[in-house]
Amino acid sequence: MKLSARNQFPGTVTKVAEGAVNGIVTIDVNGTSVSATISMNAIRELGLAPGKKAYAVIKATEVMVGRGEHLPLSARNQFPGKVLGVEKGAVNSIVRISALGGLTISATISNNAVEELGLKEGEAALAVIKATSVMVGID
Repeated sequence: MKLSARNQFPGTVTKVAEGAVNGIVTIDVNGTSVSATISMNAIRELGLAPGKKAYAVIKATEVMVGRGEHLPLSARNQFPGKVLGVEKGAVNSIVRISALGGLTISATISNNAVEELGLKEGEAALAVIKATSVMVGID
């Protein structure tokens, strides 16, 4: 299967915290934990358990960008890195950030946000992703 989501990170499930309706799946991606909140039905259907190979999948529009190492937010996933590049469009830009052990996280944010944050190649940046915005896939 091919997906339109720009961010598809292979890894290994390290933890599954079960809840009544949803669970939190933690995937190790190059030594960094990525948390996903998905339904218990999906966890069972995908056979997710520690040691299982899985992908963390995130649409670029679900990635927020900040400055600093860690922001006091409720978002579980905060990945510090460096801006690899900014591709400007008419209204939005695609910001590519090197994080997750060298993987590239793509974020679609407004041109205004790019300017306000001073994002440019080589600058430090923080990719922020809510666990509810992370999908999980398997082969």
